[in-house]
Amino acid sequence: MEHVKCECGHVNPHGTIFCESCGKPVGDESSKKLLDMRYEGSARRSQTYDKTMIDKIWNFFSSVKVGVWLIVMTLVASALGTIYPQEMYIPPNVKPAEYYEDQYGWTGKLYYELGFHDLYGSWWYMILIASIGISLVICSLDRVVPLYRALKKQGVTRHSNFLKRQRLFGINTNWTEQDYETLKKALKQRRYEVREENGNILAEKGRFSRWGPYVNHIGLIIFLIGAMLRFVPGMYVDEVLWIREGETKVIPGTEGRYYLKNDRFIFQTYDKSKDKQVFEDAINRVGNGMIAKNYQSDVTLYERKGEIIPGAKPELKKIKEYPIRVNEPLKHDRYALYQTDYKLNELSSMSLKLIDKQSKQEYGVVKLDLHDPKLKYDLGNGYRVELLSYFPDFYFDDDGNPNTKTRIPNNPAFVFKMFAPDRPKGEVSFVAIRQNLEPLGDNKYKMAFAGIETKNVAGLTVRKDLTLWILGIGGAIFMIGVIQGMYWNHRRIWIQRMGNELWIAGHTNKNWYGLKNEINLALKDTNILAPEDQVDKEKKVS
Repeated sequence: MEHVKCECGHVNPHGTIFCESCGKPVGDESSKKLLDMRYEGSARRSQTYDKTMIDKIWNFFSSVKVGVWLIVMTLVASALGTIYPQEMYIPPNVKPAEYYEDQYGWTGKLYYELGFHDLYGSWWYMILIASIGISLVICSLDRVVPLYRALKKQGVTRHSNFLKRQRLFGINTNWTEQDYETLKKALKQRRYEVREENGNILAEKGRFSRWGPYVNHIGLIIFLIGAMLRFVPGMYVDEVLWIREGETKVIPGTEGRYYLKNDRFIFQTYDKSKDKQVFEDAINRVGNGMIAKNYQSDVTLYERKGEIIPGAKPELKKIKEYPIRVNEPLKHDRYALYQTDYKLNELSSMSLKLIDKQSKQEYGVVKLDLHDPKLKYDLGNGYRVELLSYFPDFYFDDDGNPNTKTRIPNNPAFVFKMFAPDRPKGEVSFVAIRQNLEPLGDNKYKMAFAGIETKNVAGLTVRKDLTLWILGIGGAIFMIGVIQGMYWNHRRIWIQRMGNELWIAGHTNKNWYGLKNEINLALKDTNILAPEDQVDKEKKVS
């Protein structure tokens, strides 16, 4: 595109509305309409070029309307993501597809199928966030570069048409050189930067406030980068770890580097007789006095030595022991483990004995680990039991078949095959709590309940966040931009000699009352009349 040379000699980029130096309007000079001073009449790329595909993409993302719609779409999507719990907050060891349908019906099923169960990690949500970032970058570059160039190149002496088309404008004939000097001194006292050229003045202050919105954009862009980095492996971890007493588990999010052993879980309640005065209302409301006073996990933290070998037991190095309590997390290597939940007396193992139904004679006891049961149990003397099926959280499905809701042993059920010297082919028995069925006919033997063992389970939240400082910097820069653009404003006053007349014009990006008041105070000790507000003048005429 060819540049446009003004009569003042300044060369302006194609698309400039009025000269960057003298302010002479390009085009119809006879117009009396006030000049659009938002971007100093500068040539913005989005309003100048529209030929190539890059131009069209640039113009699309530079639109404020597009940016607003992207933000609205993201807010609506975020709101939809709060209707039902996200996948990370549903019970562990359950299938999300079944959970949402079971808990919330057809709306839950639709919620899952549309991908709202993992909204903040979905590809389309990430595209929305990235699009907002791209829009902010392009919007800022499209405006701040030409605005900076125009403000830097603005001259002191301005074209008469430029002055006439300012909102504040006035012509004085009754003035003296003393008035001129007094006005110049008053403007300097009011902290204006005064530039003088051939007896003309440009008084300016608060230009830095014009960059407030763009500082906002920089802060938002940094904040969005921090938010997107949360999906980069190793940058952000927010996982739940359920660990039973005596159990050693790998800490999720550590890539198998750290392990945790739950040595003991402690649950303490308030004593109704001792703590009644302090907690009387709460204790009476609960009724059974089971208000948690303290629950903690005494744990041991280990670090894996060497590489992970599939099938081999990892070699662990003890790091430290620590009692994890509410608001007293275990912290190590930027990881923090918080005590957030617990489950008391979860079934751990169940003992069943093989007996003769008629004689009640016992032939041995089978002890089943409800989290990892063996498949075969030899009781000696030709008696043995095989585990054919195991349902930790048993229920009958719609077809009447036994199934399990979760992998947690809330309601265990088993299908056994019992072998005896006189039953070499074995007998099949279905055993559940308070149920003992014989699906293939009457059996001679049965599995009878012999006892259970329980363990307490600690619910820990594992957190690691390397993006907080990025989010903090982005938020701080954003607030600086808000303060910068809200509490200051860009004010300019032009004082120009036109023969025997003294022309005064003024402009501000906001707070016109403040600018008019400041001009009046500067003119207080002179005979120079204050410029008129042409907007107010037109309203009075109409």
